[in-house]
Amino acid sequence: MDPRSTALVLIEYQNDFTSEGGSLHAAVKPVMQATHMLDNTVRLVEAARALGVQIIFVPIQFSSDYHELSAKPYGILKGVVDTHSFRKGTWGAEIVECLTPKPQDIVIEGKRGLCGFASTNLDFILRSRGITSLGIGGFLTNCCVEATSRSAYEKGYHVVTLKDCTATVSQEEQNFAFEKNFPMFSLPASADEFLSELRASAASHTVETAAA
Repeated sequence: MDPRSTALVLIEYQNDFTSEGGSLHAAVKPVMQATHMLDNTVRLVEAARALGVQIIFVPIQFSSDYHELSAKPYGILKGVVDTHSFRKGTWGAEIVECLTPKPQDIVIEGKRGLCGFASTNLDFILRSRGITSLGIGGFLTNCCVEATSRSAYEKGYHVVTLKDCTATVSQEEQNFAFEKNFPMFSLPASADEFLSELRASAASHTVETAAA
């Protein structure tokens, strides 16, 4: 993967998931701790950014009365409403401090459902920047990360799902996603494996440039 045509897509690294006191943190905390996903993501973002990878945050946000949703939401979105999660202007909706976006990073607006592409201009931004490969991490592994990865695969992107930069509500679901589902529409990899591919490509490009 050429770092120049690769983006790291970070889904819902927001306090309601990531941080003590967040409305949904208790549900994901055990898997976060098991995968060390937050530390791994911070380390990956710093290294990838240094290589020239585009860092893209994809948060989800709603107004205080959730009028962007149907009158009777169900499934995971009902859970968001019931727990008063991801409301614009609140601490819970903010991107976790250890991953505060840098000026060169991109924060996608408009995510209201599961897929990071569905209600946003993510695809437009990726294509306008010549991005062809994606590393995807975040929450929930078997919900928004999976939905976004499926769409990316069908849109023709080279998709890597990051095993130790994701978390969901149980280890069983985390394992099942990576053992059964993700191999059908992505290349599951650790943060270190993803970085290794990027560094190898960057080194190869440097050699080719020097030879020219």
